[in-house]
Amino acid sequence: MHEVLWQPSAKFVAQSRITAFAAHIGFALEGKDNGYDALWQWSIENREAFWSAVWDFTNVIGDKGTVILGADAMPGADWFPEAKLNFAENLLAHSGTQEALVFYGEDGQRVAISRDALREQVGNLQAKLVQWGVEAGDRVAAFLPNCTEAVVGMLAASSLGAVWSSCSPDFGERGVLDRFGQIEPKVLIATESYFFKGKHIDARDKLRAIVAGLPSLEKIVLISFLGKEPRENWCEQQGLVCSWSETQAPEAANTLSFKRLPFAHPLYVMFSSGTTGQPKCIVHGQGGTLLQHRKEHVLHCDLREGERFFYYTTTGWMMWNWLVTGLATGATVVLFDGNPFHPVPTAMWDLIDREQLHVFGTSAKYLDACKKANLKPAQSHQLEKLRLILSTGSPLVAESFDWVYQDVKADVQLASITGGTDLLSCFALGCPIAPVRRGELQKRGLGMAVDVWQDENQPIVDQAGELVCTKSFPSMPTGFWNDDDGSRYFSAYFDTYPGIWRHGDWVALTSNQGIIVYGRSDATLNPGGVRIGTAEIYRQVERFQEVEEAVVIGQDTGDGDQRVVLFLRLAENVELDQALEDRLRREIREQATPRHVPAVICAVSDIPRTRSGKISEIAVRDVVHGRPVKNTEALANPEALEEYRERPQLTLD
Repeated sequence: MHEVLWQPSAKFVAQSRITAFAAHIGFALEGKDNGYDALWQWSIENREAFWSAVWDFTNVIGDKGTVILGADAMPGADWFPEAKLNFAENLLAHSGTQEALVFYGEDGQRVAISRDALREQVGNLQAKLVQWGVEAGDRVAAFLPNCTEAVVGMLAASSLGAVWSSCSPDFGERGVLDRFGQIEPKVLIATESYFFKGKHIDARDKLRAIVAGLPSLEKIVLISFLGKEPRENWCEQQGLVCSWSETQAPEAANTLSFKRLPFAHPLYVMFSSGTTGQPKCIVHGQGGTLLQHRKEHVLHCDLREGERFFYYTTTGWMMWNWLVTGLATGATVVLFDGNPFHPVPTAMWDLIDREQLHVFGTSAKYLDACKKANLKPAQSHQLEKLRLILSTGSPLVAESFDWVYQDVKADVQLASITGGTDLLSCFALGCPIAPVRRGELQKRGLGMAVDVWQDENQPIVDQAGELVCTKSFPSMPTGFWNDDDGSRYFSAYFDTYPGIWRHGDWVALTSNQGIIVYGRSDATLNPGGVRIGTAEIYRQVERFQEVEEAVVIGQDTGDGDQRVVLFLRLAENVELDQALEDRLRREIREQATPRHVPAVICAVSDIPRTRSGKISEIAVRDVVHGRPVKNTEALANPEALEEYRERPQLTLD
């Protein structure tokens, strides 16, 4: 750990946007890691000056006014209380024939939309939304794959000040209604079909049930991905449904306009994973989302106008929202829908070459799967323009860092990032002027007062503890939907340390000022009263070619203690025998500690995960302890849980 794997060149540092930003504020970048740590310290000690400078440096369109009132309150700080702006106006600021969006389907279909054409499509849909009576504050929801229509829909809704929310079509009927039912959308943009792993999936029955469960709907825009007009006969309500092509019929005398609204005006309703109950409806304001994303794209990713920007995501994951804000930079945003290993295991690396991507974002699980599949893109692909790989979703193990630098590209910046739906952005992420160290997230985000606490007000270094944020930031949620007294919002983040954001991640701040993520703090293990992160076990287990993936939990033993239980999904034709168990335990003991060694190891055929691909340790833990899983609709494969129920190996003596 901590070995330097990549170092920016002096030329790259000099030409970086973060160096230009430092010059803009009159700050001298000097010292270790090219002065980033000193700049970070300045940014949290001078938050008003910092965020004002981010607004100016990233050319936010709108009226800025006062930066913050009640700066010490959390929650309660009022960011840019006098500002007026429009999110869509900022994303559509660039015009011309350059490609704004490129969509790839797993079947090889490619659709490109220029900046001018994107503005035209948004304007056409905006006219229809106005015709249907959509106003600022109304909700427009989408049940769509990661397609251009989803981006157009979001931009048209936000241009009017309507609130956007989306789910991917792999969500079950109940999962969609648990989400959209809370926010009562006026308009639904939906698909009747989609593709995955080469299969056409008919979603009409699901869609019929969703529509029946949303009495607030006044219009449905229907899209088919079969290459023909959608079939509307499934809907009995006359006049409720129109096709996407109807929304794109140019309206006479329609001119795209943007309604400028307050900084905190709701832009998105995002949803928690819902694995512990009905999903929380997290409301994010337009100004905080824009400003935070602009900071992260421009300063932390060094994203430039004309670059090609990709993240593998669905419309149900916050990385979709983060990705599409890249339009504000003038980057070409590249979308993909489908399975990343279809039709061939190298599909994403083929896409990088075909589209000449500069920035490629994915999950830690994807990189690990490529490593286990023995892919060597450095030998099979050009990757000529690729300069930055982003990874999130779960901790990126040190061995995956090694694989990227040995088998992908030696001079690429690898940025593991962490944050989440709760802030629609990152607490720790990449830094283009600092080195990449093995197993570490490079740095804490500028303007984010992130610390690691063992106990209240006890910051620690090089030890695992709770990730906290001690000062407010612009992209904090404006609240939760239908949480009038703010009690649910407060209990989600502030009830452990009043006035301090407790994120729920178990991490360490290193002496290099990097971050190591060990897992969720509510899923940490506690054998013998010592808290340890699940990632410390995964890191050792996933080195084994015999193991496809794993989930680890702590099982209560009834005497106030816990034992570690490890479940493995094994590679094809591999059996869990005593020899493999012994090797696993030995590796964990030698590379971690004896406390990490599982008391029980079980083989399973599947591991439950959320629809954004995260392993659901909490759901497994609840099943093992005989507790009900509160919301199986949040899981992509809830049937997998049956394997964990009442297993003989888990019987306590």
